[in-house]
Amino acid sequence: MKFRTFAAFVAPSLFMMILFIAVPLVSVLIQSFYVTQPVYERIEVESCTPGFPQPVCTTRTSSRPMLDEGGDVVTQTQFVGLQSYRNLIQPDRVRAALAAGSWDQLMTIDFWRALRFTLFFTLITLPMVIVLGLSIALAVNNAVHSLRGPVIFISLLPFIITPIIGGLSIRWLFIGDGILTSGLEWLLARNISMFSQAWTLELMMIIYRVWHVAPFAFVIFYAGLQTVNQDTLESAIIDGANRWERLRYVIVPHLMPLIIFIALIHLMDCYRVFEEIIAFSSQSYVISLQWLTYDLLSPDQAGNRAISRASASAMLTMVGIVILLIWPLRRTWREHKGSH
Repeated sequence: MKFRTFAAFVAPSLFMMILFIAVPLVSVLIQSFYVTQPVYERIEVESCTPGFPQPVCTTRTSSRPMLDEGGDVVTQTQFVGLQSYRNLIQPDRVRAALAAGSWDQLMTIDFWRALRFTLFFTLITLPMVIVLGLSIALAVNNAVHSLRGPVIFISLLPFIITPIIGGLSIRWLFIGDGILTSGLEWLLARNISMFSQAWTLELMMIIYRVWHVAPFAFVIFYAGLQTVNQDTLESAIIDGANRWERLRYVIVPHLMPLIIFIALIHLMDCYRVFEEIIAFSSQSYVISLQWLTYDLLSPDQAGNRAISRASASAMLTMVGIVILLIWPLRRTWREHKGSH
């Protein structure tokens, strides 16, 4: 293909990626180094109380945001370097917690509490999604042909449901007098509260995410199974290989590029976990990095937003995703080089 033809095809996509990905990313990076705050002015306020023969008046000095001619609050933007990152990570408190050997003390810092859950949630759901998706694909591939259509349709239902709606549905099953909570209380003869402790919330989030994402892995693996070389499988059977050995030495190596692909997608998606936090209302016990960024962007009681710290949180989230993707990307690159 000539370079001009190649450029004509690539240029629109490249332009859109620069406009909607690269430019906002650079903007967030720059904002993480600056702090915009309202300008306050000191004024004298006189207050009087009734008295005889004259009222008693006192004067005190207070601060208030300075307003411009249009009535808007005057703000100033100041370069603060890495201060927003330090405010987010809080290295002094981290060192104190590490010196004391206190995990609970470290978990009182929002960033580290969010990072702990985000990493745990991402890494624990990845193998579960791959194993469950592959198991469903193998079951459907070996099922009677007339049953494959209905089984595929039922298996895809969780993936069709909007994430926030699916999370709310699971929450309604377990909250208060939900059907499953009532059933468990009747079966165990004790009160059950699934939303008053962190570990039960995390367990429900993990179950929901695996239930929601496994159909995606199933579709990919099922498509991959259709390309497995049948001659190789028949040779393995003739050589006496059982089902487990055929899976381990023939099918899994053949599907390894798809496993890496699913791992890449899942790592990027799961590290930005957000819907589960909102659907399960777990902010008091469990938070994620994506939710922390959202919370910093929400106006406080005075109407101010911590845009600089939110930008720092977003950048650190992106750095975390890049670190997680290094291993699968390196493996993909080596396989690509090895095939040439």
